[in-house]
Amino acid sequence: MTPDDVDLLFRAPRSTPESRAGRPPQYRQEHRPGMVIERDVAVPVGPSGERIYVDVYRPDTDVPAAPLISWSPYGKHNPAPIGVIYPAAGVLPEHTGELTTFEAPDPEYWVPHGYAIVIADIPGTWYCEGPATYCSPQEAQAFANLVEWAGTQPWSAGKVGLSGVSYLTVSQWRVAELDPPHLAAINPWEGWSDTYREVARHGGVPETSFWPYIWERWGASVTEIEDLEAETAAHPFYDAFWQSKSARLEEIRVPAFVVASWSDQGLHTRGTLEGFRRMSSSQKWLDVHGRKKWAYYYEPEQVERQRAFFDHFLLGKDTGIQDWPRVRVEVRNSYYDGEHRTATQWPLEAVQYRKLHLRSGDGSLGWSPVESEESVGYDGLGSGLNPHRATFEIAFTEPVELVGHITAALHVSASEGDDMDVFVALFKLDTEGRPVGFPYYAQFEDGPVAVGWQRASHRELDEERSTEYLPVLAHQRELPVRPDEVVRLDIEVLPSGTRFEAGERLLLVVQGSDVMRYPKPLTYARHEDTVNRGTHRVHTGGRYDSHLLVPVLPGSERPA
Repeated sequence: MTPDDVDLLFRAPRSTPESRAGRPPQYRQEHRPGMVIERDVAVPVGPSGERIYVDVYRPDTDVPAAPLISWSPYGKHNPAPIGVIYPAAGVLPEHTGELTTFEAPDPEYWVPHGYAIVIADIPGTWYCEGPATYCSPQEAQAFANLVEWAGTQPWSAGKVGLSGVSYLTVSQWRVAELDPPHLAAINPWEGWSDTYREVARHGGVPETSFWPYIWERWGASVTEIEDLEAETAAHPFYDAFWQSKSARLEEIRVPAFVVASWSDQGLHTRGTLEGFRRMSSSQKWLDVHGRKKWAYYYEPEQVERQRAFFDHFLLGKDTGIQDWPRVRVEVRNSYYDGEHRTATQWPLEAVQYRKLHLRSGDGSLGWSPVESEESVGYDGLGSGLNPHRATFEIAFTEPVELVGHITAALHVSASEGDDMDVFVALFKLDTEGRPVGFPYYAQFEDGPVAVGWQRASHRELDEERSTEYLPVLAHQRELPVRPDEVVRLDIEVLPSGTRFEAGERLLLVVQGSDVMRYPKPLTYARHEDTVNRGTHRVHTGGRYDSHLLVPVLPGSERPA
């Protein structure tokens, strides 16, 4: 079976459009100063002519406009100012208008600059025809058909761009694989590209907060929707089903301005960076920030950068983007305090990978190998008499910048059962040992440097895809762990960029449950379906060279 012919499961919708402020489609026009709005435009996109409905915001002029499409499951009818829904997200009221829909561009900004904003309800959602499928080849083909529709309308200048955050980026990867003729530029802004590894099964551990929650958000329909719950249960390994929900990034050749963050780990960070690294586009740029994702998307300075990109590729204007650095990353000092570094590729070409070795005896991290074999134990469930975590720490003697992928190579064992879930987190501590918090999941301000997870039975690596800095798990079978058997886990710690001054510290936490916990459903990475039993042990030194492989950026002295 190939990813293009997997059998999908369907179910009745989880909610009706009416229960969520929807109303049956009826074509109509509205007029505002300088703007024409066409509501509920029916567009045939399905294999048998199934229609979706779009809203088009375009200039009230005879001059053709550049289409910018946002492909969304969240409802084009429902302006959803993020700053109201998520007050801690940092989106200022003046940065979006009353026409702005969830995670999409603001028509009140773009239309006066010569753009037509097309907001689409995806097939099978709301009142659109056909079954709803998510992150699928079928959905991508429907999106490609909409791109061609938008590129050939009387009001269109012909070259189409794509914009939007999260799912509105996930869909960009998929349609760009197909290379529809009128697609001229994409702006992926924080969106996963591998649904299994980056959302549903972190390190093989089932995600139990965001993934079940988002089915509800996507589930308003008058037809039928893909039964993601049943499918997730039926496909515990990375098979053709999950491959069908992973982007074929190497097939993307369209110009791209890719924006990622250090702050969306466990949802979008990995997939966005992999999108940039693996895509085949000859004209591509990457910006990585350490801020809150929605706030960054709507910041006026960033909106101007988006327009410079689209002006160049959709309207043929010379906006200077050819002089942009191919890669720009923010190296964080503390909350909303950082400095940019530039490079020509991701991972940064100047990075040097070095080992920080764990020592169980004194809970230290150090640059020198550890000779003596030691171990430290913790309660795998975090509820017994033993400590609920193991910690390791280094105080840097000179400034250090860690920018990129980190691997935690840990030798571990469990006293009971045949499996174990291991969770790691890295924190920055100041010279007094106090935590330095960072933006996290667009809403929180006490986040770690980076996190990682792994289920021991999923420890087998995909040797073809793994690199020195990025272990990729195969997820093809279970490899049980006998009681007290020591196994090596190569845990992918998600990418980050952080500066440490002399005297500041890096803290590694290892435990049997999520290190960061916030109220549901605001937390986008929770793992409560555990296999843990008994005492876990981290083994270090000698035969058990547990270490962090860290990306050290040379020249860490602060620029003048």
